[in-house]
Amino acid sequence: MVRGSVLRFDFERDGLHRHLGGGIPKGTLMVISGTVGSGKSAIIQRLIYGFMAHHHSVNVISTELTTKGFLDQMESLDYPIKRNLMDGSLGFVPVFPLIGRARKRTDFLSRLMSTPGLYEKEVVFVDTFSALVKNDLDESNALQAISFFKKITGRNRTVILTIDPEDIPHHLMAPFRSVADILIELKTEVVEGSMDHILYVTRYSQAQGPVSTAVGFRIEPRAGFIVDITTVA
Repeated sequence: MVRGSVLRFDFERDGLHRHLGGGIPKGTLMVISGTVGSGKSAIIQRLIYGFMAHHHSVNVISTELTTKGFLDQMESLDYPIKRNLMDGSLGFVPVFPLIGRARKRTDFLSRLMSTPGLYEKEVVFVDTFSALVKNDLDESNALQAISFFKKITGRNRTVILTIDPEDIPHHLMAPFRSVADILIELKTEVVEGSMDHILYVTRYSQAQGPVSTAVGFRIEPRAGFIVDITTVA
């Protein structure tokens, strides 16, 4: 792979990059799938911090956190990003106040595809994509959204979507999973009374290095994402 064609996120405190090919190819559509509590947000927060450490530009659309909540969460994991928000290399768009209203909105998908400037940065995260579009996604606009995201990645931008398989019928989410260049599925398993988190790499196209098929992990305050090699041993 040509030097400079990957998004670096290496951070020696956890070594996650060594399990995920050493970097994410630019122009990738990445889908991270998992139910509530499986670690989706923790994974993307780790990726955000890694991208910031390597001077990549990022926009984040969040259905779960306010801006203050995002800052507090990142600080609690020792992923300080306040300076990046201030200098504009990191943009954060909280949708939480909108989707929390009693009246259901059915225009988020169209707004996601038509907001000016949202896709000018190198990476765009949508967390959680399924929560954002569950009220207006159908077979027709699902295919329209996929076509739109592929056009964005064709411009060498990377789009990372998190989905909760319990939000959307399988037949509507299946196309997103099938076209993803990188598909990661998060599972939780109870082993000897403790909850283990496992990251399964179902698909990883154009990796620049070896990719692990399963990575155990845990999340700890002031330490963030930690690879747990005993989980899948």
